[in-house]
Amino acid sequence: MNEYVQQTFNFLRQAEITLTDEEVNRIEVATFGLPDYPASGLQLLTYINSPRYCAKELVLFPRQTCPEHRHPPFEGTPGKQETFRCRWGEVYLFVDDDSLTQNDADGQPVCQVPEGSEAWYTCTRYVLLRPGEQYTIPPDTRHWFQAGDKGAVVSEFSSESRDELDIFTDPRVNRLA
Repeated sequence: MNEYVQQTFNFLRQAEITLTDEEVNRIEVATFGLPDYPASGLQLLTYINSPRYCAKELVLFPRQTCPEHRHPPFEGTPGKQETFRCRWGEVYLFVDDDSLTQNDADGQPVCQVPEGSEAWYTCTRYVLLRPGEQYTIPPDTRHWFQAGDKGAVVSEFSSESRDELDIFTDPRVNRLA
């Protein structure tokens, strides 16, 4: 088993999420084609993805960052709407939403984006999700996220996921790489 798949499996176990052998074999390591994986990246398991709904587990290693992107309209839909529910650890979810917090109490940024990629992270408002907390991202809304110091496991519930259609702020990203 690939070391990153094994690490992902261990995080899911810490979150008390039980997987079948078949599910373990379907764990995906998303490097986004960027040279700094695992600083930038994501590990995931898709349980189901149909035209009606999608369910996934997202695993982030400590301070790992999923690059900024949005889910645009397609085939007459408004685009993917997704709810993130934190299961274990902490995740900072940055969203293009003026109602969210911008920095911590002393005005310092709460997260550092991967070095050399600063220009591609434009959302500065965030919500901190801890176990049991959730946030719904509207369709076609720019967002990115980063795990806290221990990492994070997040359940994603959404409308149909079409990863190949996602639009990333960073032109170097290749989601299907």
